[in-house]
Amino acid sequence: MTTLNISLPEQMRSFIESQVNRGRYSTASDYIRDLIRDDQKRKDEERLESLLLEALEGGGSQEITPEFFDQLRARARKAIKLKESGTP
Repeated sequence: MTTLNISLPEQMRSFIESQVNRGRYSTASDYIRDLIRDDQKRKDEERLESLLLEALEGGGSQEITPEFFDQLRARARKAIKLKESGTP
C-alpha cells in the first residue's frame, strides 16, 4: 500500500474525524478508501448504463424467451464439448 498526503480545510478534516469517531471506520484512511470505492462503483454503474442504453438505441435486440435460453444452453454445451475435446 502506498501513502498519499492531501491537504484539507479544517472543516473537512473535522467531518472525517467525526465519521471515524462514530465507529463505522477505524481510521481516516478507511473512510477515504470507502469514499473512493463508492465513486468507482458509481462510475462503473454509469458506464454500464451508458452501454445498455447504447445497445438499446442501436437496435438488433432480441426477445428473451424460453426458446432463446434453450438455444443458449445448447450452444454453451456444444462449446464446452469442443473445448474438452481440444477442438478449436
